[in-house]
Amino acid sequence: MEKEKLAKHEALVLAILGKHIGEEKAIDMGRLYSDVFNESYNNKINDTKPLRDVVKKLRGKGFPIGSTQKRNRGGYYLCRSGTELNEYCNRLLHLPAMRKLKMESQLKKISMMELLGQMTLNLEAAHDN
Repeated sequence: MEKEKLAKHEALVLAILGKHIGEEKAIDMGRLYSDVFNESYNNKINDTKPLRDVVKKLRGKGFPIGSTQKRNRGGYYLCRSGTELNEYCNRLLHLPAMRKLKMESQLKKISMMELLGQMTLNLEAAHDN
């Protein structure tokens, strides 16, 4: 996606999400895709990747965009507060990451503390290079 289009899509996503503040007001991913890209989709997961890329870019810039996978109200929203942002981070970022790290520690037959210590050393070494 070229820079001008990306900036336009980012602005549209933020404008639309400005009307969807709080998890209970999440906008369906397919609807947001159609509103931003002005086109329909055939496959909600495969065809909406450009939207997910825009959302990822905006999150990387620090915009508090949450998502939920609830059956009736799934989709994207702007987090209403720091508490809601923390709940989103815990539910969709921290818990899955910790489960994966636990699995790695079990596979390597080492404690989580040892694994985290090794990861810290690896990150410091990579940062020094």
